[in-house]
Parts: sequence; structure tokens; C-alpha cells
Amino acid sequence: MQFIKPFVIKYKNLLLFTVVAGILAGCATQPMAGQSESDPMSFVMGLIHGFCIVFSLIGSYFTDVRIYAFPNSGGWYDIGFVIGAAMFLGGGGASAR
Repeated sequence: MQFIKPFVIKYKNLLLFTVVAGILAGCATQPMAGQSESDPMSFVMGLIHGFCIVFSLIGSYFTDVRIYAFPNSGGWYDIGFVIGAAMFLGGGGASAR
């Protein structure tokens, strides 16, 4: 018990972020396979899906969750997906130091 308390105090922000991200990822839904293409995913949805890429990948091992949404709006969804993934994964700026 003496080892757990300093760990929790030291990493409480990381633990809080992980719990909140897990709860939010648990609320995510996927479009139905038969959804019409008249309502495709947009740039903002690509950004959100890119930001949740790691949680979607882990979820895809255990459930029927897809990382990449269908139908999407093409280029704008792709750009949002890449930007969201770069934001979550740290981009290339972290390695420049």
C-alpha cells in the first residue's frame, strides 16, 4: 500500500486522462454497414477518429470496432484523420529535441 500512494500522486493526471479517454471511447459508435452515402463522415469526424486511433485499435481486437469510418467524405476525412492521429501520437515535433 505504501508503494501505490506515491505512484497515484505522481501520475494522477495521466491516470485521470486514461480513465476519461476510456469512458469516452466506450461511448463511441460505428456507422451501420448499410448506411447511405448521402450522410458521409466529415473533416471533424475524421479528426475525432484520428484522435481515438489507439483506443479504436485496442477495441478492434476484442469487438467489431473499425478504425476507419465508412462512408467518409474522401480527402477531408483523410486529412482530419491524419491530423487527429498526429495530435494524439505526438506528431514529429517531440522527436526534434
